[in-house]
Amino acid sequence: MATSTAAKATVKSAAAKTRPVAANRAVKSPARKVAPAPKPVATKAVARAAAPAAKAVAAPKTKTPKKPKLVRDSFTMPKDEYQAIDGLKQRANSLQRSVKKSELLRAGIMALSAMDDKNLVAILAKVPALKTGRPGRA
Repeated sequence: MATSTAAKATVKSAAAKTRPVAANRAVKSPARKVAPAPKPVATKAVARAAAPAAKAVAAPKTKTPKKPKLVRDSFTMPKDEYQAIDGLKQRANSLQRSVKKSELLRAGIMALSAMDDKNLVAILAKVPALKTGRPGRA
């Protein structure tokens, strides 16, 4: 039996050597690109006829106000004042009004802007001046 198996293997290898290379691989034809269907060309007469109907149906456009350009900034503040922001956020949540840190800061700016000069100077006198720049490593 060993001889017949070896003989079969020899016959198979001999047949593989005699076959052309293209017979071993499937030959693929190049893919054809299908051109998109041409778009219908409207004539000027059709466009003129359709234009008045489209204008009659269209609602008048209302101008939407432009969104303000946003500016990203960073600043340094004492830790206790920063924790006061969290306290104000929790206070707003207890009043069923979720609020972001930036919204609180903007509300504070609105409140300062609405103050008269005397009150503004009094509040600013209570705010200590800080050294500018990034804080040192703790």
